[in-house]
Amino acid sequence: MNARYPILVSIPHGGTEVPDMVRPRLLLSDEELNFYCDPLTREIFGFEDRVKAFIDTPISRMVIDLNRPPLPLPPKDPDGIIKRRTIDGKEVYRPGMVPSVNEIHALMVTHYFPYHQHIDELMDQHHVKVAFDCHSMLPYGSAVQTDSGKPRPMICLGNNGDDQGNARPGSIATCPADWIAALADAFRDEFSFDREVVLNDPFRGGFISNAHYWHKGIPWIQIEINRVLYESEGSGDNNLKKTREQALVMKEKIWTVLLAFWKQAGNEVLDKK
Repeated sequence: MNARYPILVSIPHGGTEVPDMVRPRLLLSDEELNFYCDPLTREIFGFEDRVKAFIDTPISRMVIDLNRPPLPLPPKDPDGIIKRRTIDGKEVYRPGMVPSVNEIHALMVTHYFPYHQHIDELMDQHHVKVAFDCHSMLPYGSAVQTDSGKPRPMICLGNNGDDQGNARPGSIATCPADWIAALADAFRDEFSFDREVVLNDPFRGGFISNAHYWHKGIPWIQIEINRVLYESEGSGDNNLKKTREQALVMKEKIWTVLLAFWKQAGNEVLDKK
C-alpha cells in the first residue's frame, strides 16, 4: 500500500443530489443544478486513497452550501447557506416554497454540521499538516458576482490574503505567504502557466478554510481551477465522455502539483510551522 500524505482534501461543492422534500420546490432543471455545482470536482480531487484525510459530499450546494457561514438565513443573504438566487440572478425556489426555519435546521443537522465536525475530527485523528478546500470556477464572473463579466485565471489560490499571499490589514491569512507561493509555483511548473496562476483573486477562500484555520491553526489553501481546463464545449454523450476523460487527466496533473509542493517545498516551507 502506498504511503498516504498528512494532507486533508475537502470538496464541498461537487455533489448533485437533491432531497425528495426539496426537489419539487426548485425552479432549476437537473441540467442547471449540475451547472451550478463544481462539476466533476469529486473526481478531479478524489485523492482519498493518497491522503490521510478526505471529505466530500453528495448533496448539491443549491440545497445547502457547506462553504457558507451558518448565518444569516434567507431572505437576508440570497447566496448564503440556503440559496435564494443563483450566481447569475436566477430564482432558485418557486414562489412561497423556500424551506422554513425548521426545514433549514433539519438540513443543517443532516448535512452541514456533520461535514464541519468531521473536518475537525479528521484533522485531529490524522495529524494533518496542510488542508486544501477544492473547487472549480466558471471562466467569467457571473452577473451578481464582484468580477462580473471579467475573465478569470486558470488557477486561483486563496488564503484570505492579498495578491502576494500576505495577510491584509486587519485580517489573518490561513497559511503563510511562502506556502501559497510554493503551491503557485508548482502549478506554474506543471501547467506551464505564469500569470494564469493568481493569488486571492477572484476568490480569497470561503468559510471552510477560514473557520477551520481558526479552529485548529492548521494551514488551509483554497484551490479553484477554471472549468475550461477540463470541460468540453457543447452537449451530448461525446462531449460528456471527453469532459470526463479530461477530468481524469486533470486529476493526475493536480496530484503531481500537490506532490511537488509537499516534496520539493516540504523542508523549506512545511517545516517552518
